[in-house]
Amino acid sequence: MDLNQLEAFLTAQTKKQGGITSDQAAVIAKFWKNQRTQIHESLINQSRWDNVLKNMNWRVDLKSQLRHIDQINTPVAIVEMELGKNGQESEFLCLEFDEAKVSQMLKKLSEIEESMTLLTQTS
Repeated sequence: MDLNQLEAFLTAQTKKQGGITSDQAAVIAKFWKNQRTQIHESLINQSRWDNVLKNMNWRVDLKSQLRHIDQINTPVAIVEMELGKNGQESEFLCLEFDEAKVSQMLKKLSEIEESMTLLTQTS
């Protein structure tokens, strides 16, 4: 609710029989202006069903031991993701990608970005 909507709502509530007083409307408006962001974040956190990505770290390593000698010293990406909800203990997911899997992941992420861009463009 933006400030114009809040003002209209509170005005309607003060004109209603058995509604709120002008002083009460002023207190509610001040509270909303000061706490709007925190209320919004709290409602978002309460309405999430699943975990969210809280943090992500990565590094590139070289493989030093493998069954096949030709795979030694090949680069791999190690990705660690912290998943969870605010106020709850996090879970950690560690993934390893070779160069082909990194390329595949980047391609999929580009497709996701393109889809999101198409959905958010204004005509």
